[in-house]
Amino acid sequence: MGFFAAHGLPLGLQLFTLGEAWSGDPERTLERVARIGYRTVELPGIHSGSAKKIRAAADSSGLSITSVHVPAQQLPRHAGPVSQAMTLANDLPLLVNELRTLGASNVVVPLPPFPAIVPVRGEGLEEALIRGFRANGGEHWKRTAEWLNERAEDLHREGISLSYHNHNFEFSALGDTCGWEILLAHTDPKLVWFELDIAWVAAAGIDPLVLLSRHSGRLLQMHVKDILRTTKPDYRMSIETTEVGSGKLDWKQLLPEAHRAGVRQFYVEQEPPFCMDRFDSAAKSYAFLSTQV
Repeated sequence: MGFFAAHGLPLGLQLFTLGEAWSGDPERTLERVARIGYRTVELPGIHSGSAKKIRAAADSSGLSITSVHVPAQQLPRHAGPVSQAMTLANDLPLLVNELRTLGASNVVVPLPPFPAIVPVRGEGLEEALIRGFRANGGEHWKRTAEWLNERAEDLHREGISLSYHNHNFEFSALGDTCGWEILLAHTDPKLVWFELDIAWVAAAGIDPLVLLSRHSGRLLQMHVKDILRTTKPDYRMSIETTEVGSGKLDWKQLLPEAHRAGVRQFYVEQEPPFCMDRFDSAAKSYAFLSTQV
């Protein structure tokens, strides 16, 4: 019996994997996701007024929307349809109403609030952000932790949990600590959870197994994402992903350790560029996880 069947857990898909398909044609997209075998989905964002249509499509396909990424602030327009999604800076009652319509009780913050920074000539947004995080040091992460506590308390009163999703830059050294450690130390463990993206952890040169064992009880969700064996550790927002089971990560050890750490929501995710059709990639990852682990 495989890991997910043995623990009675559904395997989910983060719909960011499918690009703009999920928002352009949710009915057909979710039907195809369900046919692959996934039973839950995590949305990469939500637009005001779209919840009823998405919920109807999910119900029709037999899928549950269990988690939604909600940015701290408006993302740049090049982020695609997610860039104009609702944020945690929007009217809270409106956001809560949309989440309840979706049936989702988990919100995940995909990026910290941005530092005040202006890109210099020849510098992309990602490079500017990393420069801003470094320039602001530990104080930025302490302010982020305070902000997370406030937002989590607001959502908790509505029966909604709040988690923070990591990339690799949180692990860049700040003296004898790093952004990740500061967030863990300064957020309320009764209110703020973490969605661990295993691939970004490994891309930072951190052993995911060690991290999982160290932070048991703070982790609620996990992105099941694999990386190429040629990946060299760094802290830039750059990653080379592949289908789960085709990369360097040891899922037979990682999944049980994640469960011991408290993770109960697992979402396959993959980022571009893809070497095959996105739906085929999602199907390949599902086949590996449902038969080989």
